Amino acid sequence: MMKIKCLMLFFIIGNLFFHAQTNNIEKNTSEKRTYKELEKEFYSSPAGNVNSKSIAENYLKKAKSEKNTTQIAEGYVMLHFCENLPNALQYLDSLQHITLNSKENIYPARIYLLKGNVYFRNDNLQSALNNYILGLKYAKEKGNKRQIAMAHISIAHLNNYIGKHAETAKVLRHYAYDTDYMNQDEKNSLKLNLADAYIEINKMDSAYALIKEGLMDSKKNKDVYRYHQNLGLLGYYHLHSKNYQKAIDGLLECEKYFFTNNNGSKRNHNYTFLYLGKSYAGLNEKEKAVEYFRKIDSMVLTTNYIYPELRDVYTYLIDYYKENNNKEKQLYYVDRFLKVDQVLDTQFRYISRELPRRYDTPELLQEKENITNELTKRKSLFYIVLSLLLISHLLFINVYFKYKKSEKKYKKIAQDLIQSVNENKVGKNTEREAKELLPEVSKSGNTENSEDRISKTISEDIALAILKELEIFENKDQFLNKGITLGSLAKKIKTNSKYLSEIINTYKGKNFATYLNDLRIDYAINRLANDKKFRSYKIPFIAEELGYNNEQAFTLAFKKRTGTPLSIYLKEIENMSSD
Repeated sequence: MMKIKCLMLFFIIGNLFFHAQTNNIEKNTSEKRTYKELEKEFYSSPAGNVNSKSIAENYLKKAKSEKNTTQIAEGYVMLHFCENLPNALQYLDSLQHITLNSKENIYPARIYLLKGNVYFRNDNLQSALNNYILGLKYAKEKGNKRQIAMAHISIAHLNNYIGKHAETAKVLRHYAYDTDYMNQDEKNSLKLNLADAYIEINKMDSAYALIKEGLMDSKKNKDVYRYHQNLGLLGYYHLHSKNYQKAIDGLLECEKYFFTNNNGSKRNHNYTFLYLGKSYAGLNEKEKAVEYFRKIDSMVLTTNYIYPELRDVYTYLIDYYKENNNKEKQLYYVDRFLKVDQVLDTQFRYISRELPRRYDTPELLQEKENITNELTKRKSLFYIVLSLLLISHLLFINVYFKYKKSEKKYKKIAQDLIQSVNENKVGKNTEREAKELLPEVSKSGNTENSEDRISKTISEDIALAILKELEIFENKDQFLNKGITLGSLAKKIKTNSKYLSEIINTYKGKNFATYLNDLRIDYAINRLANDKKFRSYKIPFIAEELGYNNEQAFTLAFKKRTGTPLSIYLKEIENMSSD
């Protein structure tokens, strides 16, 4: 069945295009309220409210008196909602004229989208589609995602008209849930229309969930109009489910609300009567069904509001009067059916032909292009990632082989160290080794030789005394004490820092820091190789035992002295011990 039910749609969708630059100008004019206050009052009023036109006129008057071009444009937008088709189009033409040189990215798409809505409200679906297509074109050119969304939503309702309910549901679902372009009120309106589309494609559980959500939210927010919109849709849900009495109970409440003080639109009036008539027909209460269907015909004659379900209305009336042998009424409704059917057929054929050609095909081509670009990007990304993986793999292989080569080298150094320990070649200087250095100074009597080895300011006796103290320092493992400095050691052996530094540099061939580190590491090499218990301690504890402040200082000093990492040295000790 073809449908064109846009629940609460076009006054609200018009509001969706609303783009007021709300300046809070408080001037002493005849209209004391600000633009923002007037806009809020206008757009919060139900469609067709008698005060709407007065509000819009005051708004435009205020804008013109202040020569505010932006607000003059908004005044034309507001006024076009309050007029019939010719006058509404005139206001939109004025909007087009005043925004001709506008730099805002909402123009000119906004004009065509609003014109599309006007034509839709007045059942000129051909012109509606033409303007929606133009609006979509300009929205895409300006990159206005919100307007693109509005065009898609509007065109989705035309798809609904020609029976493409699943496509309609897809679009409405996307914009109701998956975008940030809509505020919550707008999303609620989309959900209402989505529930209707779900009923058409027989997704009854999904439809019911959305309707119940809409009823609860509108009740909570005291939105009486929206509550009855949802209640009317619940009536259609029960009608579709063949729960005719439940449908009637809710729809009678809607009838009372929509026909009181002009609360409803012509869409509300027609579809409330339509569902009531069909529900009574479902209960086989033909007289009541006919009563409502005749009321629909009267409204159509008055408003010229034509929609696809009118075929069902006139078919029922024709059959009813045929059964009752009322030829006059039968002929009348046959004539009415033919006139309505001609309009519907013309619209249907045009929309069915133009939608695929001017909307679906370009959208598919765009989708194809997007997919192609995405695949190209993915392909490029794949090659980039593959290249990076290959490079990283080669680097890894290179690093691995370098590591293996280094590891082999480190192992050899560690093994040589262990062998030297076993052969007593690594460790403290013996007393004999110390004395072997001194005779060169004491026996040769060569002052020039002496000057090369040590400063003239340090006598031979002092040098020997310092070397003797250093021998004691080494043999008693005093270098393991924490916090040893050149000054503290000089004080301990009763000399000064300068003499001690010169002696160490001359006879040990290194500065004090290196001398101290070498003693500690040589000690560690020996003890780790020979003392299994000491070797079992954790590295931080071993470092502390050797006089280091932390583990890192110890491990760095070990590698610098030996040429192999501590971890490999320890591993090789264990390997050689287990052999």
